[in-house]
Amino acid sequence: MKAEIVEKVAALTTAAFGLVAALAWNSAIQKLFQNIFGEQATIAAMFLYAILVTALAVIITIYLGKAADKAKNLSVIDKLKLRAKAFKRKQ
Repeated sequence: MKAEIVEKVAALTTAAFGLVAALAWNSAIQKLFQNIFGEQATIAAMFLYAILVTALAVIITIYLGKAADKAKNLSVIDKLKLRAKAFKRKQ
C-alpha cells in the first residue's frame, strides 16, 4: 500500500510539473505570436496559433514516442547481447 501511494504521488507530481511547463511554453508562444501579429490578434490569428501549436505537439509526441521505442528496443537488444556473452564465457 505504501509503495502504491508513493507511486501515485510521484505520478501526480510529474503531471503537475508537466502542466507548469506546458503553461510556460504556452505563455512564451503567445508572446511570440503577439510580436508577429501585434497586440490586437484576430480570430484567424488565434486559430492559426492553435493549429500550429497542435501540429507541433503532434510532431514532437510522435518523435518522442519513436525515440522511446528505439531506446527500449536497444536496451532489450543490449541485454540479450550481454546474456549471450555471459553464456559464451560459461562454455
